[in-house]
Amino acid sequence: MDKLIFLFTQFLQITVFVMGCYFFSISVFGWIKRKEENPLDYPPQKRFAVVIAAHNEELVIPHIIDSLLRQNYPRELYDIFVIADNCTDRTGEIAQAHGAIVYTRENRKQRGKGYALEWMFEKIFTMGKKYDAVSVFDADNLVSSNFLREMNMQLCKGYKVVQGYIDSKNPFDSWITCSYSIAFWLSNRIFQLPRYYLGLTCGLCGTGFCVDLEVLRRIGWGATCLTEDLEFTVKLALNDIKVAWAHNAVVYDEKPITLKQSWKQRKRWMQGHADCASRYLIPLLKKTLREGNLVAFDCAIYLFQPIRFILVGLATVMMWIQAIYPHSPLFHLKYTFPPELWNIFVLFQLLYGPLVILAEKKFSPAVIWGFMIYPVYCLSWVPITIQGFLSKNDKYWHHTIHTRKISINDLEKA
Repeated sequence: MDKLIFLFTQFLQITVFVMGCYFFSISVFGWIKRKEENPLDYPPQKRFAVVIAAHNEELVIPHIIDSLLRQNYPRELYDIFVIADNCTDRTGEIAQAHGAIVYTRENRKQRGKGYALEWMFEKIFTMGKKYDAVSVFDADNLVSSNFLREMNMQLCKGYKVVQGYIDSKNPFDSWITCSYSIAFWLSNRIFQLPRYYLGLTCGLCGTGFCVDLEVLRRIGWGATCLTEDLEFTVKLALNDIKVAWAHNAVVYDEKPITLKQSWKQRKRWMQGHADCASRYLIPLLKKTLREGNLVAFDCAIYLFQPIRFILVGLATVMMWIQAIYPHSPLFHLKYTFPPELWNIFVLFQLLYGPLVILAEKKFSPAVIWGFMIYPVYCLSWVPITIQGFLSKNDKYWHHTIHTRKISINDLEKA
């Protein structure tokens, strides 16, 4: 039994350490930001179909439409479409009153944003008015006025799919929203930006992204699982299409306020992640070996990321047990890393985040408090990931209720 525990701990620590080194090595390329090009050097020429998927969002739908109408981009070059998807409230009526073109969808069997988007894209393909790209948002978002200008620049440079910067519109509503915000700020700077610089593919975030319409026609959407953004990112990688990054195209997203809301949302993410991993991990690894494709390899490593959450949590807990109960059987095992070295490894990861946030100019007294509770948020991923993987075949879409009625004017003043 001791030998089995010993081998398991060796596997745990080595796997976590190697994957940690991989992600850290990539992250350092996001520390020094390159000089940004001026989007004004690229005259507006791309025509956008802006699509908002909405299910019972009457409280927040006016604010995203108003923020999109304030774009620093010619109004004749974009139209705003709202999918009133299986709504039982006044979402469609309110959206139309605020200037959006509303399409009502009723389908109780195919529920979720992925299906709604696929339905809407098919309609856009057959419209008399032609568009160069579609840009996708969630109903609870607020959009910076330069968003379409930044997307126009990236499309003019030759990129076919572009993801914008995901920020938070309610970072300090609760410890949960603060933790979410920290996670996204870190992701923007040390996951997305360095991959863009290195010529890898960035990850779609479900909102605030844009896709060239010809690419969408050619490979199809087909992303209808619980994490349609991850599924489409992998599909693009398998078709040799990279997702570019627009660091200055900001979308403010509403984060869940309570742990219960957060748990349901993150469980859905892990269900979708597990589903994607089961279907796409092998094809990505085959593409990696067959073509020496680094983009496919990086996507495959990312699909393995939830397992890393579990391994980090288990390894950390085992070390804590060893420290608190020195006479436990675990204490007598020879670890690959001494407990002191492992604690330094964990501590480094905890300190790395605040330094990144400082570089990203998001640091504040409230963020210091947020980082004190952030490890609890990180450890909560362990049971959520396990639960999500065990229920990956459950396709029910748990809708996150949005209630924060914040306008883009309020946000910019703050």
